[in-house]
Amino acid sequence: MRIAKNERVPVIADVARLAGVSVPTVSRVLTGNIPVSEERRKRVLEAIKELQYHPSPLARALKSGKRTMVAIFAASTETYGYAYTIAGIEEAAKAASYTIVISAVKSPDPSDVQAALELVLQQQLAGIIVLDFDPSAAEVLRQLPKTVPIVAASGFQAGQKGFPYAFIDEYAAGRQATEHLLGLGHRTVHHLGLFPLSQFSGRYQGWHDALTDAGIAPPAVLEASRDTHSGYQQGLRIASSPDITAVFCSNDGLALAAMRALLEKGIRVPEDVSIVGWDNQPFSEFTWPALSTVAPDFKGLGNRAFGLLQQSLAAPEAVQDSTAVPLLLERESTAPVSVRRRVLSPGSVTEP
Repeated sequence: MRIAKNERVPVIADVARLAGVSVPTVSRVLTGNIPVSEERRKRVLEAIKELQYHPSPLARALKSGKRTMVAIFAASTETYGYAYTIAGIEEAAKAASYTIVISAVKSPDPSDVQAALELVLQQQLAGIIVLDFDPSAAEVLRQLPKTVPIVAASGFQAGQKGFPYAFIDEYAAGRQATEHLLGLGHRTVHHLGLFPLSQFSGRYQGWHDALTDAGIAPPAVLEASRDTHSGYQQGLRIASSPDITAVFCSNDGLALAAMRALLEKGIRVPEDVSIVGWDNQPFSEFTWPALSTVAPDFKGLGNRAFGLLQQSLAAPEAVQDSTAVPLLLERESTAPVSVRRRVLSPGSVTEP
């Protein structure tokens, strides 16, 4: 008997038919739990090779009694920080022979959260990782049952009680970025931030406290959204505001959009305005000028989160939070403060 390839993905019954054995026999060969005669074992292995059969992770888990599926809950799978954290979790999970299922949570509305939970919690899960970057994730953590090991990854200063956390120390990095700009002689540092989320983030609080500790009243946040165009609009505002000479941005996309607006209005970066981003997206070192930015190492965050989950599976009482401080990359978009800009007329800027 021969089964045509490429018509569909072969299943265990196809292997059994081709080898001339029962499905339980194929299962025994795969698991190795019960001895099978060498002759039958050889036939099964040859059938597996010919069909290029790959047993599903769920099937292996059910047969072995070991659960190998990990669920990730996130508000986004596209935004840089979310995507690269998920990639870090997947990388570590694959190395440990675990599989990943991802559930996107549309909003913090309890009904949206419950809908995301119901689908995933029907699976045979080894554990759950929540990207606690936003209100949606916070609601997920509140609604999750405590019957499955749970780990959270976050950039906030503190997490919800009852869960081990892999943290990015955004606070320390926000302070460092702000202090770097103050050290270049800027009288103050403005924050181009995702509002209202920015006011709850560690990077915002680090910026705020660095200014306060330096005896400087923090200026109002230059409010932006995840839509990069909002960064461009704020860049136009910065161009017409000669008192703004240094800007710390919530992400690289906003930083680059603001830089484009400044360029169009004849404002030089970094001679007139210094800019620091956040994310260290791959394009940031190839912009002109190269963008100074904070590198949070989101893939490393994902790796650490999965490592904590593995520890939770082995000894839940012994798991400690993990924290890493992002790295400030000083490139070409920051420089010592120069002579103050002076606006002559709308869209026309020069130096006195």
